[in-house]
Amino acid sequence: MSLFHLLSVSASGLDAQRRRAEVLTENLANSETTRTSQGGPYRRKDVIFESAKAGHPFQSVFHTELAPGVEGVRVANVVEDEREPDRRYVPGHPDADAQGYVSFPRMNPAEDMVDLLNTTRAYQSNIAAMSAVKDMIQRSLDLMR
Repeated sequence: MSLFHLLSVSASGLDAQRRRAEVLTENLANSETTRTSQGGPYRRKDVIFESAKAGHPFQSVFHTELAPGVEGVRVANVVEDEREPDRRYVPGHPDADAQGYVSFPRMNPAEDMVDLLNTTRAYQSNIAAMSAVKDMIQRSLDLMR
């Protein structure tokens, strides 16, 4: 297994966690948005991860033979919450219906904050893994001198 391959695995993890953090901050920023350009309240989004596949046929054979099971991660999809919005009685709100109810996004900001903290930790873990691989490469170069 190549140490440089391990760097690409961690790099894919960094990219996936960065995208997850973007989606979570978008959720937090829109937790009270009652009107979007599509109409209706903002819909909470979730990121779906999957294993990254090798892009080139030779690379696929190479990784299968030398580094089986070590691939990477990528964002497969960003899905919107399909549940009904949370309806609150706010009669003076500009988006209130005839009964005085307003549709708000169905989300829990505390849950998204916890997810964002977990994303930050996963990002830091990938950085730590990259640093360890960098140190191994540096020591290998030092041994060759």
